[in-house]
Amino acid sequence: MGPWDPNWRPDPTGRRLVAIRAARRGALAAAVIFGTLEVVATVVAIPGDSPLAPNAVLVGLTVALVSLPAIALLGAGLTSAALATPSSAASAGLAMGVGIPVAAVCSAMIGAFVIAGVIGTSHGGMGSGQADGADLAGILLRVGVIAAVRIAPLIALASVAWVLVVRRSDRALAMARGIGEGRALSWLRRGRGPRRRDG
Repeated sequence: MGPWDPNWRPDPTGRRLVAIRAARRGALAAAVIFGTLEVVATVVAIPGDSPLAPNAVLVGLTVALVSLPAIALLGAGLTSAALATPSSAASAGLAMGVGIPVAAVCSAMIGAFVIAGVIGTSHGGMGSGQADGADLAGILLRVGVIAAVRIAPLIALASVAWVLVVRRSDRALAMARGIGEGRALSWLRRGRGPRRRDG
């Protein structure tokens, strides 16, 4: 829902803006933490004798770039749970650990299907493009599952790290806001505001 929605109403409390900013921080943290982890997973999953082995890092960066929107959306959606009670934060971390491999692999499969389909269609027609896209998506599914199993401990640690980053960043911002409000109140109590220099 946004300002363009007929049911949208202003929020004078400011809680909606705080929630939006927290979701953005959660999305950014998820993209950085799990995007980096996805590059590592791709490099680990590519066999040493594969033609892609010399360019494994580049392939990993490409796959991570395609998967970043899904990872960021998952992080934004689970931020509110991560900022709630400790049990809710633990549930959010568990959901990240389970959901990140699924979101990353699905996004990579969709991206590969579209890209390979477009390239194959331009060279061999519609049927060839769809077949190439389906084959590449199947390969990514198999490789993605193998990579997720291999780095499962890293995914668990990254999920814990994401929850800690989200909670501590929110706590730090809350403290900063409290300090700012305290200074403003102290100025009001003394009957003056911040000094203004003229000239």
